[in-house]
Amino acid sequence: MRPSLELAGPAIAVAGLRRDYGDRPALDGVGFELAAGESLVVLGPNGAGKTTLLRILATLLRPSGGEARVLGCALPREAWKLRGRIGYLGHEPLLYRDLSGRENLRFQARLHGIERTAAEPRIEALLRAVAMERRADERVAGLSAGMRQRLSICRCVLHRPQLLLLDEPDSNLDAEGRELARGLIGPSAGRTRVLVTHDPERHLPEAERVLRLGIGERAAVS
Repeated sequence: MRPSLELAGPAIAVAGLRRDYGDRPALDGVGFELAAGESLVVLGPNGAGKTTLLRILATLLRPSGGEARVLGCALPREAWKLRGRIGYLGHEPLLYRDLSGRENLRFQARLHGIERTAAEPRIEALLRAVAMERRADERVAGLSAGMRQRLSICRCVLHRPQLLLLDEPDSNLDAEGRELARGLIGPSAGRTRVLVTHDPERHLPEAERVLRLGIGERAAVS
């Protein structure tokens, strides 16, 4: 496993960030800082650019303008240094439907360079943490959306990332699933987190910072 790297400055520093889709700005002038270990909750209506912001931070989109540094890496120039240090949970589970849950996690471990002797106990511990050990050998295609979300959360934290980027992490989870997920991606996990949610009542109490995005207006940070 790669060692965690100490940061001299904030975990995330964004200034004047912009992303355009043709003539339409999805983000315009977003700026904030987030210290290591803190949680930022991102709020706003559909179309305000919440997912776009998360995808830029995850190195999946290039910004159209502005500056962004994530874990000390300037984006997009140093994106290659960052990708193994973040865990991204998006709208899609990013699982191979023809593989089992356990096979998916083994594949992810290989992508992150985790040796099998270290990967196997890590995978088993994660499956137990989300109560999926009895379903882990079933094909993903046959699992419910909630079960797939539990596996996606395991995938997201498998490599012990420093930063979690979470887009509606409660999607498709029942009350039990949300409570189990909290142990892996909640504030007690000790990682820096950026969390997009439509459920502020659940997530605002655990956030140090809040970013409100609007359509056609400047972002507001509190």
